[in-house]
Order: sequence, then C-alpha cells, then structure tokens
Amino acid sequence: MQRFFQFHSRGTSYSQETIAGVTTFLSMAYILIVNPLVLSQSGMDKGAVFTATALASIIGTLLIGLLANFPIGIAPSMGLNAFFTFSVCLGLHIPWPVALAGVFVSGVLFVILSLLKIREKIINMIPEDLKHAIVAGIGFFVAFIGLKNTGIIISNPDTFVALGNITSPKVLLAVFSFIVMMLLLVRGVQAGIFFGIVIATIIGMIFGLVPVPHAIVGSIPSLGPTFGKVFFHLDDLWNPDMLAVIFTFLFVAFFDTAGTLIAVAGQAGLMKNNEIPNAGRALLADSLAGVIGSILGTSTPATMVESSSGIAAGGRTGFTSIIIAAGFTVALFFSPLLSVISTEVTSPALIIVGAMMAMQVRSINWSRLEIAIPSFVIIMMMPLTYSVATGIALGFILYPIAMLVCGKAKQIHPLMYVLFVAFIAYFIYLA
Repeated sequence: MQRFFQFHSRGTSYSQETIAGVTTFLSMAYILIVNPLVLSQSGMDKGAVFTATALASIIGTLLIGLLANFPIGIAPSMGLNAFFTFSVCLGLHIPWPVALAGVFVSGVLFVILSLLKIREKIINMIPEDLKHAIVAGIGFFVAFIGLKNTGIIISNPDTFVALGNITSPKVLLAVFSFIVMMLLLVRGVQAGIFFGIVIATIIGMIFGLVPVPHAIVGSIPSLGPTFGKVFFHLDDLWNPDMLAVIFTFLFVAFFDTAGTLIAVAGQAGLMKNNEIPNAGRALLADSLAGVIGSILGTSTPATMVESSSGIAAGGRTGFTSIIIAAGFTVALFFSPLLSVISTEVTSPALIIVGAMMAMQVRSINWSRLEIAIPSFVIIMMMPLTYSVATGIALGFILYPIAMLVCGKAKQIHPLMYVLFVAFIAYFIYLA
C-alpha cells in the first residue's frame, strides 16, 4: 500500500493521510446538503439527488485517488450545479431530464478528449495568469449565487441589485451561518464550513426557522426518480438550443475543473514547470465521474477546491482520497438529518468557497495591462453575465488581441488562436 501510493517519495504516512482525508471530507460534506437543495429547484427529487451526490463523490474520489494518486476529492461542482439549475433549467426552461442528458453527452465527450490527451494539452497551454483568473472568476460567480440565495442580495429595478431585508429572521440566520463559518475558518478549523452549517441549523431549530428532523439515521433514499433518466431523453438533445447547452456544459466543466485542478495540485507541490504530472489520469477520473454522475442523477462532478484543506493538513497521495470516499459512504445513512437543512443555512457556504477561490487574484500579474485586462474581464463577466462560459470566452478573445498589439505573438500558443476563433463563432451563434 505504501509503495503503491508512494508514501516515501512524497514524505507522508498513514496517519498524516488519514487526518488529511477526514479534514477534506468534513470540508466537503456540505455538498451533500447544498447540492440536493440547488438541484431540487429544477424539479429534481431531493432524496434521489442526495444519494446520487454521495455515490458520484465516492466513485469519482476513488478514481482520482487510485488512477492519479492525487489527494483530491471529487463531488458535484458548486458552480456547475448552479449553472445547471439557474441557467439551463430555469433560465432556458429546459426540463431537468433533458439537461441531465446534456450533462451525460458532455461527459462522454470529456472522456474521449481525456483519452486523446487533448484536455491535458489545452490545460497546459493556457497562460498561467488566465488560469488564476478563471478560478477567481468562478469564485465571484459562486459567491454571488450564495448572496442571492440567502436573500442578502436582492434584485432592484433601479440599481439591478440591492441589499435585502437584513431584519428578516431567515436572512439573519444566513448572516449568522456565514459569520460562524468565517470565524471557524480564520481560527484554523479546516471543517469550518461543515461545523458552521451544523451550528446554524441547531440555532434555526431552536427559533423555529428550521424543522426538527424525525430521525438522525435512516435508510438510503432511492435513486429511482433520477437513475438512468438520461437514456430516455437523448433524442431530445438534437436541436440547436440543446447542442449549445451541451457545448456550454462541456466548456464550463472543462475550465472549471482545469482551474481547480491547477490550484490544488500547485498547493500540494505536485506541479512541475507549470505542468501537472499524471494530469491525464486525473482528468480521465474526473471525466468518468461526470458520466457516472449524470446516470445516477446529479450535475457534473469536478475536483473540489475544498481539497486544499486536506492538503494543508498534510495530504500528499491518493490514500487521502480513499479516506474521503469512506466518509461519504458513512454519510449515506444520515439523509433524515441532512434533509431538513435549508438554503439559508447552506448558501453562506457558497460565499465562503467563493472567497477561497477568489484568493487566486493575487497570482495574476496586474502590472501588465495585456494580462490584467483580459483577466479582469474573465473575473467580472462571470457573475455579471451569470455565466462562467461567457466570462472565459470574452477573456480568451481579448488576450490574443492584446498580446498581438504588444508585439508578443510568439508568446501565444497556437491553440489559443483556435479558441479565439471558436469563441467568436460561439457568440455569433448565440446572437
């Protein structure tokens, strides 16, 4: 076991990896609460999504641990589940089974691109500054969704957005949840998000804002309402609107995962010369998790930025991922307790995760305008257009133009020109 996971060369041990795995699981455990709440707004069964979330997380995390030997957890992405519900299902009025079929097709395409090592090549050729901008932009987008879901930020016909009614009991509960999470995290409690949800839920129950669960441990909710639904709606995908959605799923998931993988691999010291060893295997694991997740009944799984908490606790190998998967397996039996937790308690987690991801802005070279402006556009346009894909596309269009004007054409990878043309065509199609 030690030889398989390369304990000696990575300077780690069973105890260190176990502590790291437990830390990451506790940091990620909120996804079991938040993902069903987010996807249920599209009409999906909350219980089925809970089970699908846990199973997809178990399978994806085991795959990346065993195939790539990475100390990383995989679970449904917070950015992508929001895109699934709010942009595709509610925004475009696409039924969730059809949208889920779109996730399946994009996942299959992901697997093909991963096997051909095309994803790995594209990730490695993206300028480092733009990689950091993508991560930060997704952070701002996720945080904006969290602020909206808690009622802290509301729509306003004059100023577009405004501060909500902070005297409302439910908004106050959300603010309390956020403050507890923040205080725990700044004090070094790695599982601060999870414990913040627990504490705020208890307070909510005391004041009658959160229902008291009828049980703590129970049977695993049935996958029946969501399992395999994708196979009955593949014929509904072949129209211009759904093809655009599939492309967007593919596009958003590609760069969402790439940005997170880059961030956590760099923190673990696994990145060498701006490249990630075993990136192909890690991306294949991520791709397979996407296909499996869609069949089970959840939006696209991805490498989780919360893995950074376990890496900070000493996680260096795939054995950390084995422990994370074990945690999700145990959690499957606690659905009655988790099902009563509301968005007011969980949505502050989106704000916290967004803040963590936004820390990547410090790594952008702001002293060079040809880098700063495209990076800024990526970051700003994600939340303002409510689209990760749009932010990335605009930035990737501006970057080669700015570099060409500066006489730095040789510094642009040829694939960036291909993406430039593809994104121009993408906007022409949308128009």
